[in-house]
Amino acid sequence: MDWESFFKVHQDLPREGPGSPEDVDWVLAETGLSGAISVCDAGCGPGADLETLADRLPEARLVGLEKHEGFVTSAQQRCARFGDRVQARLGDMAEPGGPHDLIWCAGALYFLGVTEGLKTWRSALRPGGFVAFSEPVKLAAEMPQAAREFWEDYPDITDMAGIEARVAAAEYEILGRRLIIGQGWENYYTPLRQRIAELSAANPDPAMAEMLDMNAREVALWEAAPQHIAYALMLVRPR
Repeated sequence: MDWESFFKVHQDLPREGPGSPEDVDWVLAETGLSGAISVCDAGCGPGADLETLADRLPEARLVGLEKHEGFVTSAQQRCARFGDRVQARLGDMAEPGGPHDLIWCAGALYFLGVTEGLKTWRSALRPGGFVAFSEPVKLAAEMPQAAREFWEDYPDITDMAGIEARVAAAEYEILGRRLIIGQGWENYYTPLRQRIAELSAANPDPAMAEMLDMNAREVALWEAAPQHIAYALMLVRPR
């Protein structure tokens, strides 16, 4: 992976994965969280969900943790209007601090592993605290070829029962589940398509051309099977 080219392609995109404000709204409605609470966005990327969480929770204090400095800068700029109650900083999501009332993790928990990450985060939650995370999910035993190719770099993908088993192994209970499918992915891929077109027209060097081809293939595979490619948004808490 040529990371310089990767980050140039993804620089200043509004999202680094599928999702929507409605996902945040669902979690907050299910949990009833409000007031002067503490929230951690673990792997916040450029801050799309951190911004939504801050907007929906005007009395909360929030921290977004991210390993890539460019994404941290984007998240800081995006959330500057909230003042010092919202911080985005370089950090490891395996060390989220706390205690938090909610740990939000959109499409990044697989870096730690679902079971391993949830176990790690237990000590970072206040009693009664929640974790909301999204994880790739196989919607059917037999997927279209495009969906199989889309997930070929994530061989650990399971169906919903497999995700539930990993949650149970961490000794958490599942309070709710929601599929991220269709529009949530369009929210991610529409700006990415535009970036690919812009950079492709700018006489890219071989490393950038290869990166653009890789990203274009990902988008094309999703377009070929949009109803068969999904994340599961899971709302859980320790038992």
